[in-house]
Amino acid sequence: MQNFIYNQAIEFVFIHIIAFLEGLLVVHLHWKVNYTRKVNHFFVFASPYIIKIFFPFKETLYTQIAIAIVGLMTLLIYLKPIRTNIKVVGLMFTAFDRPEDRPHTLKWLFTQYLATYLVALPLWFLFNYMNHTEAILIIILINAIGDGLAEPVGITWGKNKYAVKALFTSTFYTRSLQGSACVFVVALAVIIGFYHTFTTSQFITALLLIPITATLAEAKSPHTWDSPFIFLFTGLGLLLVYMI
Repeated sequence: MQNFIYNQAIEFVFIHIIAFLEGLLVVHLHWKVNYTRKVNHFFVFASPYIIKIFFPFKETLYTQIAIAIVGLMTLLIYLKPIRTNIKVVGLMFTAFDRPEDRPHTLKWLFTQYLATYLVALPLWFLFNYMNHTEAILIIILINAIGDGLAEPVGITWGKNKYAVKALFTSTFYTRSLQGSACVFVVALAVIIGFYHTFTTSQFITALLLIPITATLAEAKSPHTWDSPFIFLFTGLGLLLVYMI
């Protein structure tokens, strides 16, 4: 339990340090928020695995619920009364406050994280029951790296655009086929990297099913709501694969 408390405390601090450094890049070096936001996206999903190397703990349903609560708490300091009165918090907020997302930035972030955890917890329980704990890591890698690369690639090289809806607004936002292709390529690479966890028939099915499923989930999800859709449909796809 002590290791778990240390783990979560360090993660809480680490995530905000990353946001602070990203805020400096946006304000002083004029980095695009679209880039720093995705760097933050990567560390949100990757940091638990990095920190767990140094502070390991036994994963249970209760620790997963606690992790979800801590994850949501990381967003509470960005409430408007706090970020407008504490400069360092306002600086950190600039790391993921895309101008086109205002005034829904925090609302979309909070609801996306909440929805992701609500999807991820049942999947974690099911995959643990099936003795396929690697499945959650597969989904996280696809989401953290694939979706993390999609926006920067789309901004830099995305020539073929398409529109998607967003929650709480009638505004449409654009994505690109080039950006979405990142999800496909990363999903393909991740499945190949985990080939040893599948039987031959499962591996072939996963190669055919998971990359396209994850790509369509990202492509069809509402603006900023990629993660819960990728978790849900990629998770369902893996459940089908493991049943073969």
